[in-house]
Amino acid sequence: MKADLSNIKNIIFDLGRVLLNLDFDASIKAFKKLGSDGEVLDHKNAYADPIFYNLEVGKITPAEFRSGIRKLLQNEQLTDQQIDEAWYAMILDIPAHRVKKVQELSKKYKVYLFSNTNQIHIDRLLAEFKEEHGIDFPSLFTRAYYSHEIHNRKPEVSSYEKVIELSGVNPEETLFIDDLEKNIDAAQKAGLKTFWLKNGMEMTELF
Repeated sequence: MKADLSNIKNIIFDLGRVLLNLDFDASIKAFKKLGSDGEVLDHKNAYADPIFYNLEVGKITPAEFRSGIRKLLQNEQLTDQQIDEAWYAMILDIPAHRVKKVQELSKKYKVYLFSNTNQIHIDRLLAEFKEEHGIDFPSLFTRAYYSHEIHNRKPEVSSYEKVIELSGVNPEETLFIDDLEKNIDAAQKAGLKTFWLKNGMEMTELF
């Protein structure tokens, strides 16, 4: 299936499972090894604790997050590195063919990124991306918007409205691509054109 690019001047990409490969279970397993008994973090309720939301919208610092994780896992002996490694375990890679596609699209469209993420993840991802691909990740986009920096997250309609305001795009001329239906629904309420990248679809084949 191809994305409808009729009258489109701007493209906003989600990050996880659109550009970036993820494995949420990897962090669940890693946290369990650090002390989670399975009730705090399991497949059904993973990341339900407010501490994860607060980190994602920038309400708490990475240091406060780590302190909260020690209390959550009832293990005050955990080092910052142990916590960061477990939290980052879900982050895999951004394949070269997707990087190339974004670069191609940026020649014709204004390309943006809007991601629910956090400072711990993005700081390390940016460093690893540059090491692997030899370019700065933000250089792929006209602008990148991260939930912890704009203090708002998907699927809140207000988060899309904030990105629209900050970028200055016309929603009717802007295509938003995400892998979660609830995020697509909210983007439509904000007036954006959308494409739901369902499980098994590959971003590069949309264009």
